[in-house]
Amino acid sequence: MRRPRTDWLNFLAGFAEYSPAESRSRFDLATRHIRDTGVSYRVYGEETERSWPLNPLPLILGQREWAQIAAGVEQRATLIEAILQDIYGEAKLVASGALPAAALTGSLDFVRAMRGVKPPGGRHMPLYAVDLGRGPDGRWWVLGDRTQAASGAGYALENRLVLSRAYPALYNAMNVERLAPFFDAMREGLAASADRSQPRICLLSPGPFSETYFEQAHLARYLGFLLVEGADLIARDGRVYVRTIGGLKRADVILRRVDADFLDPLELNGASRLGTPGILEAVRAGGVAMVNMPGTGVMESKALLGFLPRLCRLVLGEGLKLPNVATWWCGQPNACERVERDLDELVIAPAFNTFDGDHASSRPRLIASLSPEARATVVAQLRDRPGDFVGQEVVRLSTMPVLRDDRLQAAPFVLRVYAAWTPDGFRIMPGGFCRTSERSDVRAISMGDGARTADVWVIDNQPVTRTTTLMASKDDVRVRRILGHLPSRAADNLFWLGRYIERAEATLRLARSLCTSLMASESAIHSSGETLALLQQLLIDWGALDETARGGGSLAAARDTLRDQAAYGSVIYLVRAARRTAASMRERLSADFWTLLVDLETELAAAGRAPASEAEALQQTEHALQILAALSGLSQENMNRVAGWRFLDMGRRVERGINACRMARTFAHDGATTDDLDLLLDLVDGQITYRARYLVGLALVPVRDMVVLDCFNTRALAFQVQTLKDHLRALPALLDDGMLEEQERILLPLATEVETSEAAALTVATILRFEQMLMRLSGAIADRYFLQGAKAVPTIKLASMG
Repeated sequence: MRRPRTDWLNFLAGFAEYSPAESRSRFDLATRHIRDTGVSYRVYGEETERSWPLNPLPLILGQREWAQIAAGVEQRATLIEAILQDIYGEAKLVASGALPAAALTGSLDFVRAMRGVKPPGGRHMPLYAVDLGRGPDGRWWVLGDRTQAASGAGYALENRLVLSRAYPALYNAMNVERLAPFFDAMREGLAASADRSQPRICLLSPGPFSETYFEQAHLARYLGFLLVEGADLIARDGRVYVRTIGGLKRADVILRRVDADFLDPLELNGASRLGTPGILEAVRAGGVAMVNMPGTGVMESKALLGFLPRLCRLVLGEGLKLPNVATWWCGQPNACERVERDLDELVIAPAFNTFDGDHASSRPRLIASLSPEARATVVAQLRDRPGDFVGQEVVRLSTMPVLRDDRLQAAPFVLRVYAAWTPDGFRIMPGGFCRTSERSDVRAISMGDGARTADVWVIDNQPVTRTTTLMASKDDVRVRRILGHLPSRAADNLFWLGRYIERAEATLRLARSLCTSLMASESAIHSSGETLALLQQLLIDWGALDETARGGGSLAAARDTLRDQAAYGSVIYLVRAARRTAASMRERLSADFWTLLVDLETELAAAGRAPASEAEALQQTEHALQILAALSGLSQENMNRVAGWRFLDMGRRVERGINACRMARTFAHDGATTDDLDLLLDLVDGQITYRARYLVGLALVPVRDMVVLDCFNTRALAFQVQTLKDHLRALPALLDDGMLEEQERILLPLATEVETSEAAALTVATILRFEQMLMRLSGAIADRYFLQGAKAVPTIKLASMG
């Protein structure tokens, strides 16, 4: 029996000092970060996200073993880059017969449009990742290359954050190499590929329904990149621009997570909604540096694995330091005969990265484990189109310790290692992204098969230097204080996030008033029930209650207002809309903001939490209001006063102004009762202020003044209008001609009328007109700043396209 490695013994000795209860408590507290920040992934074909599955124990690699891995990964990255340079250049390898042309052209990832194109920075593949498995004998094998848009680096950061929080003393004592220097070098390498000194780097994402969207957002936030989608970009005159609130701003470098076939619907997949029309032409013109270049994904094809050992000797003059899993491409007669002869001992896998709609047939299959019918189908497919398949040796993986039910158990694992090109050569991430299987016998691991992840600790022989990506390598960094270039899509989402949150708060205030009115219904002031009827009608008009609720049971109305998932105006519906909107721009929201929003949704959706009494409904309503108040406090105190905050707050101000008008029209009508006015003051938090100002009882004119015209009341229309003026004044203009834009032409007359109106002359019709002007303002803001759809390409001359 082999003795455990020294580094593992050192870790387990330190880990054993924790009792099972303490280690479990430490890890549980650390993994609350996963739940609180919404760390998640999505399995292909599923609509909902899954929580991130992390093992309590890391994969530990000693310095000597890691040095061998790093050298092998660097050699392999160098080899693949050289092959890409050839196949998209002079194609000497194909001409000499060293590489069959059909092994390239059979892949959808071979992009002919990139032939002869010189990549910015001179490299097709600045970023590379490789999946490695360790055999039972301790040797490392390459299972697959990730040359197109490798995922997982952001998850590696999250895994490190959780484990270092769970066992901080152990983490520091073992001299674990830090990840920050790798990401700093990666960022410098990307910046070096641009043609100007202060480049704008964008991370191109497929969108919120991508399987790894959280990781993309986390990586963009960590590295300071703009997270964009295909619709956020426009290709024009050989360059690529980002649609921002200030017009079109140049994108210098695009780190893509969109497969090449979906990048450009004009030249590639015409059905794609993920890309940008004309972006390939901009790449060919050198107007944007794309990382990795379109076409690099061809090197992920398993058809090429069997040729790499010979190509390494031919191109680099040396053998592979990290050997492949033995692979035979059936597009060659001799290899196909070998595969058919030993069919029951091999894995049959697709030769190219294709997906035909049958997820099972697009994955490796062990022939010996198939039913006779399934085996016959595979054999028929192999004989019909042999070039579409490869045969591979069965992968036997070694194991690492995992903790299950407080016991150490062995689990097979796969390690993904990352390399980034810098001006000094390839830089290898010390560690990587590890996946472990819940099964003892595994041949292909994916997150959809119940796999878990683990942090990877590379142990240094000496104490490591603590660094972060915030540490500058130079002292001559130019200080900048700017509003920021906010993409139009992000502005749109932030604006509507603010509206959804404010609308949910207003609905909760109505629900709270409903509960308190019901609990006081025996008093003479509420005996008529007229105010209660107005309250129910307003909730019906807002879509929080069904029409049938009018005059119905009061407790049922309060319960439906909170929890009716089918009602578009209910609190839970609005909170879910806010959470979905927030999910599409996680890189711009703090972890605390996301945690509170998810907690509120969870509480409202919890089974068995429906209130059994008016008092319980009031308690749940007030708790939800407290969470929304905390969200408001975070946005006011924790967000920088840049463009993103302004759009979030503008959404709230527009919605609050509209709600103030609707409440005033409903409860401060010409025939309003004392009960109506009292309820209106309660809805706008005006009870204390009114009593301090007026010694007499409730009167219509002063109440209308406080709700509509009082600029000191933070819930009055006047306050919202003044705040909106301040926001619009701070936002960039599209033209440098000094003329008012449409949103200003709507807001300024509204502000003037509100500021100059007298409460005694205020009518319900006037308040309705104010409300309609606010709704027009919302549409004008969307037309001006949210440059999507028909408004995507302004036809006017822009003030700046820098």
